[in-house]
Amino acid sequence: MQLSDDCFAADDHLMTTAEALNLLSGRIEPIGTQEMIPLRQSRKRVLAEDVISDYSVPPKGNSAVDGYSFAFESLRNGQDTSFRVVDRAAAGHPATVVPGRGEAIRVFTGAVMPSGHDTVAMQEDCEIDGDNVVIPPGLSPGANSRRAGEDVEKGDVVLRRGQLLRAQDLGIAASVGRTELSVYQSVRVAVFSTGDEIREPGKLLPEGAIYDSNRYVLMSLLEALPVEVIDLGILPDDPDAVAVALRSAAQEQDILLTSGGVSVGEEDHVKNAVSENGSLYFWRLAIKPGRPLALGQVDGTPFVGLPGNPVAAMVTFIRFARPLLLRLAGGTDLEPKLYRVRADFSHRKKRNRREWVRARLKSGKDGTPEAEKFAREGAGILRSLVESDGLIELPEDMTEVVPGTMVEFLPFAEVIS
Repeated sequence: MQLSDDCFAADDHLMTTAEALNLLSGRIEPIGTQEMIPLRQSRKRVLAEDVISDYSVPPKGNSAVDGYSFAFESLRNGQDTSFRVVDRAAAGHPATVVPGRGEAIRVFTGAVMPSGHDTVAMQEDCEIDGDNVVIPPGLSPGANSRRAGEDVEKGDVVLRRGQLLRAQDLGIAASVGRTELSVYQSVRVAVFSTGDEIREPGKLLPEGAIYDSNRYVLMSLLEALPVEVIDLGILPDDPDAVAVALRSAAQEQDILLTSGGVSVGEEDHVKNAVSENGSLYFWRLAIKPGRPLALGQVDGTPFVGLPGNPVAAMVTFIRFARPLLLRLAGGTDLEPKLYRVRADFSHRKKRNRREWVRARLKSGKDGTPEAEKFAREGAGILRSLVESDGLIELPEDMTEVVPGTMVEFLPFAEVIS
């Protein structure tokens, strides 16, 4: 995908989360290339066209239980009714006898409802009397039977263009006979870290060095999205090497993603490499943790620079980079779902700033889910994410949380699969 030089240009003011998301949505277009792929390979891809069913599901009315089918109108009002059992039907093996009035069919779960029958009595509620079955009173018309098209009617749109496909979506596509789906091409994302102090886990760790954790967090988060991850590893603090690596990646990938390394220090070579080979803008966001978000392009390929602190990197990925990537991939449902829970903590924050508080869920005394805040708030404490279930999202106009306040909770399970 090629961007104009000023695609990410923005006023130098403190942007709200809503403003930033609107800008990203409005200025990024999907890559748009479509392909037909087998159904089993379609999970975590974005659907490129509506799926319209050519069939009703189920195609015929069928029994929901093991029991006996009959015509409801034949029941005696408020009394037991005896029917002669004239045939049996199982799933895939319909009855061969057309039952008459006063006749029942022994049916099993999934069996097509015999002609003229609309109701099923569960076998445990019935009594057998020779060749007859005795049906007790109290059943409703259509009891224990599924009508044709109960799940899907012929002509229904069962999946919408722009959906990120899940396991259940593949299931309904299969149920209407699809073996392939038209999806958008995966977004190719180059992920890298920079810094002579950064080391791969497992390598010797000299004094002053640290292991690279952010790259592994980002690559794992990306695996939940319709992307192909290209790991560029750790780039050294060498301006020429950084520039060459970015230009090469920009020719082959759809977007470049990193964390840290874009501030104004003498050793922050990513900033200069991006600026000299394209453009770079810093979005000042009214958020905590996070705040600076670097957006730009290298030779027309989008570049996203997340904060270097682990917590800030993960939060800004979830709330800003993830929607951008979904948009590139053709997605229409860009933001994760949040759920209302009750706070079991106190917290104060600045007005006009959105904050994310790491929290663990527990069950309150009345069974209502309650959020318990992680004790330490530092943006470098990766353990706080490990020991939390998600993030409490506090809007700009909120300044205080007290125990009992209803808050919005973003479970990590919504964005990590």
